[in-house]
Amino acid sequence: MAYRNFDEIVEACKSNPVKKTVAVAGAADDHVLKALVEAEEAGIVSKPYLIGRQAYVENSLKEMGADPSKSIIINVDSKEACGEEAVRLVKEGKADFIMKGIIDTKYVLKPLVKKENGLHTGRAMCVFAYNEVPQMDKLMVVADGGMIPYPTLEQKKDIILNCVDSLHKLGVERPSVAVLAAVEKVNPKMVETTDAAALVEMNKSGEIPDCDVVGPISFDIMMSKEIAERKGYDCPYCGSFDCAIVPTMAAGNLMHKAMIICGGTKMAGVVVGAKVPVVLTSRGASTEEKFVSMAMASLISE
Repeated sequence: MAYRNFDEIVEACKSNPVKKTVAVAGAADDHVLKALVEAEEAGIVSKPYLIGRQAYVENSLKEMGADPSKSIIINVDSKEACGEEAVRLVKEGKADFIMKGIIDTKYVLKPLVKKENGLHTGRAMCVFAYNEVPQMDKLMVVADGGMIPYPTLEQKKDIILNCVDSLHKLGVERPSVAVLAAVEKVNPKMVETTDAAALVEMNKSGEIPDCDVVGPISFDIMMSKEIAERKGYDCPYCGSFDCAIVPTMAAGNLMHKAMIICGGTKMAGVVVGAKVPVVLTSRGASTEEKFVSMAMASLISE
């Protein structure tokens, strides 16, 4: 079963009897705190750990009409310590996933990948961006538009494995994966096409299991069954792919923003590839985006 929209993601999270706990690294941010208050009231998360400047967090919660005692506030002054504390809580089994607040991403990811913490899987991490696209009847992943600037073939393999694992946890039994390029034929001068062909072979050999990888394939063919038929591209998934793999971070970023600003797409995202997901929305992300991202992280966390 594939989720059709974000409302279904949120409802599935609410109905889950096991409520997950989030550790927020750098919680002294009003947008983050507002999203957390709403998430807790809606039954998305249980009592969260709020790591940061305690006085600021308590005052902000009171101004929002929330009770600070419903959260566990850990007073930490430095950005580095915020990330380290969040990872410690996950490592000790006190938190199920991490959310980045008002600190730089590096302060969360650096302790997360430290070998001694045992939370890194060995795969390259990537942004799992789930999209509610008006033209589609289900949600679709775009990866990776935020972590790896120029992924190698091996890193693209990791990105697919990360996305497939996450989609399985979201109820998609056998995800269809489109490896995007500008053309549909392999061209030795275009590395994204040769990488796509190699990834398809890895899928056929079982090196990338439990999914169907298609490529190279252009964006228009991936999104439209009619265009695929006109161009003679024989693929049953056109118009309904579960996941799109972009050739570079820039391509993913541009495509994603165009879909959102010009096409009315809504997005929620988490970083996957470690043993726990990380809600890593930008500081400019809306409260709604943070809210849905937390619900998604709750569903895919172990």
